[in-house]
Amino acid sequence: MISVSDLSEFFVEVADTLVDDFDLLDFLDNLTHRAAVVSGASAVGLVLSDRPGRVRFMAASNESGKMLELLQIQNEQGPCLDCLTTGEPVVNADLAHASDRWPTFAPHAIRAGFQSVHAFPMRLRTQVVGALNLFGSQDSRFQPDEIRVVQALADVATIAMLQERNLARAETLTEQLQGALNSRVVIEQAKGALAAADRITTEEAFELMRSRARSGRRRLVDVAHDVLAMLEKPGR
Repeated sequence: MISVSDLSEFFVEVADTLVDDFDLLDFLDNLTHRAAVVSGASAVGLVLSDRPGRVRFMAASNESGKMLELLQIQNEQGPCLDCLTTGEPVVNADLAHASDRWPTFAPHAIRAGFQSVHAFPMRLRTQVVGALNLFGSQDSRFQPDEIRVVQALADVATIAMLQERNLARAETLTEQLQGALNSRVVIEQAKGALAAADRITTEEAFELMRSRARSGRRRLVDVAHDVLAMLEKPGR
């Protein structure tokens, strides 16, 4: 069931976030966490397409969400890819009965402890630029009004990208997304390096980086560059 109180809190937070020092990557990571709380999903992931036929992982509520997104991308099958291809949401998909549809993804997701999946397109007019994916450890089903709510969350993410880049044309969006995707690669590298250096989990490393970024009013990618530079120093 969709949590109305959590949903209201999310939209208030969105209004507070869309300011001059808006950090797109931090916003998308927060979106996946909020979507998990609002919907009750066990994991949420978000992917973007920076060019036709190429899909890139962008954000996740936890490592399970990241794993499921990468699994789909690597095997070129799954709900997020269907969503990107058709521009239509994939809702109430029971993984136990989806092996014919996704012969590699569905069994892997089940073994990882998931039973249901929903995918929602992120659209700019007729162009689908990404997908928001919700994974459940139970066979959860959304009602029509709940489907509209989660689609609204995906729409908000798209609007945020437009606001951040002040884009007017779909082709310009595709060009600008590459910058955000490159930043994500740097953040993932820094997260892994910090986790290994400090002997903490990657999720703890990311939260540490996010805390530093917010306290210093800096972009996540700038903090990530600092982390990598620090860890590369001799004697570290």
